[in-house]
Amino acid sequence: MPRSLWLLVIGMMINVTGSSFLWPLNTIYIHDHLGKSLTVAGIVLMLNAAASVVGNLLGGVLFDKIGGYKSILLGIVITLISVVALMLNHSWPVYMYLLIFIGLGSGIVFPATYALAGTVWPEGGRKAFNAIYVAQNAGVAAGASLGGFVASISFHYIFVANAALYAVFFLLAFFGFRNIDDSSVKQVSILDQNPTIKNREKFGALVVLCIGYLLCWVGYVQWPSTISSHTQTLNISLSQYSLLWTINGVLIVLGQPLISLFVKHFAKTLKKQMVLGFIVFIVSFVVASYAEQFTAFLVAMVILTIGEMLVWPAVPTIANDLAPSGRQGFYQGFVNSTATGGKMIGPLLGGMVVDYYNMSLLFMIIISLLIVGIFTTQIYDKKLNAKLEGKGSQSSDAVGV
Repeated sequence: MPRSLWLLVIGMMINVTGSSFLWPLNTIYIHDHLGKSLTVAGIVLMLNAAASVVGNLLGGVLFDKIGGYKSILLGIVITLISVVALMLNHSWPVYMYLLIFIGLGSGIVFPATYALAGTVWPEGGRKAFNAIYVAQNAGVAAGASLGGFVASISFHYIFVANAALYAVFFLLAFFGFRNIDDSSVKQVSILDQNPTIKNREKFGALVVLCIGYLLCWVGYVQWPSTISSHTQTLNISLSQYSLLWTINGVLIVLGQPLISLFVKHFAKTLKKQMVLGFIVFIVSFVVASYAEQFTAFLVAMVILTIGEMLVWPAVPTIANDLAPSGRQGFYQGFVNSTATGGKMIGPLLGGMVVDYYNMSLLFMIIISLLIVGIFTTQIYDKKLNAKLEGKGSQSSDAVGV
């Protein structure tokens, strides 16, 4: 990998390590420490995610307009100010307001980072996005493993650690990212682009693909929201719950060679890779629906991790391949805003279902949504392929069919 990509990888790991001290424990803190219902916790997380959606779209547009360095730095500054304020005051309702600003700032950072990764190593293909994805999950492993231990002592130290790591991320980005070259992806004039109908078809394919991606995230975010609270009712400790996320991150970091080998032989296209991932997600939620002991949740988490290793890196890779010249930032912003939309809908949906009905119904709903996601993934590129037919296999491979 080029040096510039290594800097992005290290930055992403520090960023996610800091946020992972807090995000798996948000629902537990709001519900158990601030005394709010799961529905209220879901609303707070929905607002955080809604701000991230705005940040994702803004980050993508800013990347195309002003470049990756300035976009990432703006997002970090907004987030850093917010987490420092959260360290000083994490009472209700200040906690809710600051989570909204954290969502906005972090939302700007992610699409700009993914777009920059795709441009500094274009010949790397999916490897660049896998590298950022692995860095994220190394951060999850580190942050979650320490977060559960620190929270068991005092939640205040969680906020201190979060602020300290964001300060480190700011310094790395300020001094390290400024020389990363993204000149090849500056916004081009619409007069220089290919016919607009082709771009509409590519964007239409991305929209259909992201429907399934959103539904998958609606299910996934049940783990740090409703499922986290559910484990507390089963007398599973905070440290054990945090251990699940540690295992999630470690498996992703260490399991990449095995997943790469599996994909090479059994899922040779990105579409097949995603469909297999959806099926694995379904199996994970079936196991979780019957879980009552820590070991059962551990098995469900391991299965879930395999599913996300197949799905999560595939979507930004497809988006990068679909993006017309000068629109990489916008396409990555759309992908990230879709994921954040799932994070926005998921906690509120889950909280309301559990508050008014039960966990069993929630699991049934999530499994149904994942089945719909398989269907949308299967059909996302049909119109695009009809236009590409006869233009050679290289064009088809570019969209992962």
